[in-house]
Amino acid sequence: MRDLNIPAERHPEKAHRPDNAQPKKPSWIRVKAPGGKGYADTQKIMREHGLVTVCEEAGCPNVGECWSQGHATMMIMGEICTRGCTFCNIATGRPDTLDAFEPGKVADAVQKLGLNHVVITSVDRDDLKDGGAEHFAQTIRAIRHRSPGTTIEILTPDFLKCAPSVLETVVAAKPDVFNHNLETVPGLYPEVRPGARYFHSLRLLQRVKELDPAMFTKSGIMVGLGEDRQAVLQVMDDMRAADIDFLTIGQYLQPTPKHHAVDRFVHPDEFAAYEKSAYGKGFLMVSATPLTRSSYHAGDDFARLQTARNAKLNRA
Repeated sequence: MRDLNIPAERHPEKAHRPDNAQPKKPSWIRVKAPGGKGYADTQKIMREHGLVTVCEEAGCPNVGECWSQGHATMMIMGEICTRGCTFCNIATGRPDTLDAFEPGKVADAVQKLGLNHVVITSVDRDDLKDGGAEHFAQTIRAIRHRSPGTTIEILTPDFLKCAPSVLETVVAAKPDVFNHNLETVPGLYPEVRPGARYFHSLRLLQRVKELDPAMFTKSGIMVGLGEDRQAVLQVMDDMRAADIDFLTIGQYLQPTPKHHAVDRFVHPDEFAAYEKSAYGKGFLMVSATPLTRSSYHAGDDFARLQTARNAKLNRA
């Protein structure tokens, strides 16, 4: 792991010890507590519409910054997931029935917040025949109707137990960015994502490009779970083979002592090295920092993604 020419003192000791289930975070991870008028206004709109956000449910460290700017990642189809991933703080169990009015509620909130770009995600819904594909499509269409100038990014589950055709339902609704996170390297799937399949997720993203070559695709992983550098580089190669445009890499943070332990805190210099490698492999956009999350600065990154594609087309 020390093949990046980073001084040894910048590599902290293993973050997890039996007597320290949630280790002290290094300085580059710490953020200010959320607050302020912008934060309160965003929270109020979410509460008034009865909406769930992954920002709160997953304990995102960037919630204060994003909500103060009126940005929030809305989570549809409830707040109970049918999967039990060991990195995730979202509750696992039997979900409630879908709220037929939710797409309209989301569209109304997007309009009130005046968003130029919105990210819509969801829990896994293995209990539904289509995994929630039609609900995603309805939400996209509702936002398009109420806020036609808003660009839409979706962060979907893997639709593992569904017919392959359900993906066509989502793609046909024309989101601007289709994101599905691989989350970690394949060797850690049995521990970290026991209900998922690495190559199924890769194929899902590859299939999106086959259905709509103009649609941007995006995926992300966490580091600090116990992976090694070579495995991360191989994931990058696998993503590029699936024609994925945008890669995010962020530090894994253990939500509670019951979750998968943090193996180590990755230094910012190592993230910078990953970013350089990823651009060298051909990604249009890369965000690799300790605090990077899938929807962090998503609107600004979408604009940069469009610019990068245009530049590539001009060079062709």
